[in-house]
Amino acid sequence: MVESIARVRHIRVTPQKARRVVALIKGKQAEEALAILKFAPQGASEPIYKLVASAIANARVKADKDSEFLDEQDLYVQNAYVDEGTTLKRFRPRAQGRAFQIKKRTSHITVVLSTPATADSAPAAKTKKASK
Repeated sequence: MVESIARVRHIRVTPQKARRVVALIKGKQAEEALAILKFAPQGASEPIYKLVASAIANARVKADKDSEFLDEQDLYVQNAYVDEGTTLKRFRPRAQGRAFQIKKRTSHITVVLSTPATADSAPAAKTKKASK
C-alpha cells in the first residue's frame, strides 16, 4: 500500500472557499479528481489541482524508492482537509478619519492519496472481527 501526503501552507484562499472545492474531490480516484478540478470554476481549484498533482508525483517517487509497483489508476483521495492559516490584517481608510480593518485570510491545505488495501490484509481484518 502506497500513501503520499502533499501540503501547501499560507495559500491566499479563504478556508471556507477552499473547503467547498476540497469537498468535490474527497474519496474520488486521483485522476478523476484532477479532471474535476481542471474544470471547476472556483478560484481555489487551481492550487488544489497542483497539490493533487504533487501528491501523485510524491506517490510515484515513494513507490520507486521502496521498489513497489504503482498504478496511478489505483490512487484515490483518502483524505483532504483545509485548516485556517495566518490572517493578514490590513486597514482601509474610511470617512471622517476612521479606519476599517480588512482580514486577508490564508489556508493550509493537505491532501492524502492512497492505494486501496491489498487482498492479503483484508482476510486478516475479517479474522480479527470474527474473534471478538
